[in-house]
Amino acid sequence: MSRARTAGTAVLRTARGGLSLRLDRRAAAAAAGLLALALTAAVVLVGTGDYAIAPADVLRTLTGHGTPGQDFVVRQLRLPRVVVALLVGAALGMAGAAFQSVARNPLGSPDVIGFGQGSAAGALTVIVLLHGSSYEVAAGAVAGGLLTGLAVYALAWRRGVQGYRLVLVGIGASAVLAAANSYLLVKANFVDAARAVVWITGSLDGRDWDEVWPLLAACAVLMPVLLGQGPALRLTEMGDDAAAALGVRVERVRLTTVLAAVLLTAAATAAAGPIAFIALTAPQLARRLTRSPGVSLLPSALMGATLLVLADLTAQHAFGPAQVPVGVATGLLGGAYLLWLLTTERRSGRI
Repeated sequence: MSRARTAGTAVLRTARGGLSLRLDRRAAAAAAGLLALALTAAVVLVGTGDYAIAPADVLRTLTGHGTPGQDFVVRQLRLPRVVVALLVGAALGMAGAAFQSVARNPLGSPDVIGFGQGSAAGALTVIVLLHGSSYEVAAGAVAGGLLTGLAVYALAWRRGVQGYRLVLVGIGASAVLAAANSYLLVKANFVDAARAVVWITGSLDGRDWDEVWPLLAACAVLMPVLLGQGPALRLTEMGDDAAAALGVRVERVRLTTVLAAVLLTAAATAAAGPIAFIALTAPQLARRLTRSPGVSLLPSALMGATLLVLADLTAQHAFGPAQVPVGVATGLLGGAYLLWLLTTERRSGRI
């Protein structure tokens, strides 16, 4: 194994030169810092609650040296919630980065272009019309998100998919689906309406290992698919003609990316409800932190995980004694970020 260095990058090669890996040192350092911050915040979050546990005791319990009471609280009550937060944040962050790369637009995130609303519509249909179980609601969310993604992609198709057309079609679909969701809430009885409102707000309350394993499986399958599309996505950001000249099958890359990102978004939504703005803000913050050109899938995933865990900590401490769903905290913080982003894009003349 040999190593070559250029400005800001390191290139690792095998002895015979058959395999090489280009590593951006700033991006790697940023990813490592985000991972450390996410895990630190996760440990603090595990120890937060009516029965407070110090971070050192949390770590001892996770390594099998806690008291029986601490072991029950940490492993059975709080750890599943935190793992779901990390996985949902990472899934939304990576999916948002993929969508923004395909759309070539910072507004091209799942919650802006309708995929989150599609998952919510599927879940609300199961809750209100079918009175389904939690597993059936999760399946409805996945089906709704997938159908919405395919419909938006098909409607945006015209000799290929152009970024602004995808965003505009998605915004229109989001408006239609939001109206349909409101209608379902109006038609629901009191019990179903209360259950539906809690779900569509986005919450991590009551999450257990039953929500962890399906989401973990979805992330284990879909995240490598998106990471595998990363080099091709970077080339497509130079333009379709340039990417095609370099051997990229542009529409196949876009379709694979959109399908994997839609499924990842739907799986995250099924686990925790439609958490707002993580998919919008995480990729932009990750790109500013790494200062690397093109799509930053892994840093975006780590940024999403960090943001959601920190948002859950904020939701538990910043609103007085009453805890609020994490979707409220991400909505407040993400809404402020969206206003700032729109102002910045307008001043730069891009919108």
